[in-house]
Amino acid sequence: MRPATIPAAIAGKTETMIDQPSKQTVSLEALVSRAERAGRGAPPVERWNPDFCGEIDMVIRADGTWFYNGTPIRREALKRLFSSVLRKDDDGRTYLVTPVEKLAITVEDAPFVAVEMSREATDTGQTLTFRTDTGDVVSAGPDHPIRFASDPDGAFRPYLLVRGRLEAALTRSLAFDLAELLEEDEAGFFLVSNGARFAVPEGAA
Repeated sequence: MRPATIPAAIAGKTETMIDQPSKQTVSLEALVSRAERAGRGAPPVERWNPDFCGEIDMVIRADGTWFYNGTPIRREALKRLFSSVLRKDDDGRTYLVTPVEKLAITVEDAPFVAVEMSREATDTGQTLTFRTDTGDVVSAGPDHPIRFASDPDGAFRPYLLVRGRLEAALTRSLAFDLAELLEEDEAGFFLVSNGARFAVPEGAA
């Protein structure tokens, strides 16, 4: 990616890494370049094991807006590029991972937002397919389960597993659409997609 394609508010800025013995810095431009090369095809981020390089001031807000140094990342292509090298590890934290570095970022809720849903009738009942704000298209099923979070304010909060441990939160309108598809039997409310049954915990429906 040429430097000219990077937003002026972002290009050329550096972020001091923490938790390192030396005062190394990383420029977003350099990170973009490495992520772009790593992102050719499907990046095997789960197989990469680079050194941890500290934290970078990148935040994914609950509404799906990405920020770097407090400035929104408006370029969708840049957002999609970074989303391709995201990984959530078993420590619960989310990282930008390239073959040579691992940078912790902040995620307020889920890193992705499901913004569109299609429903197709099948022999197993139905298949629900979702599109995320970063361009992923995922059909809910055994490999991509839907979970339902209990919310203290009573809101219906479904999440779809996109890849690895990374989830997409459904928009409020999609959550309403999904709620219309819930079924109920003696075990309670549930949802079916692609032959898989997803139970809705008591208090989440």
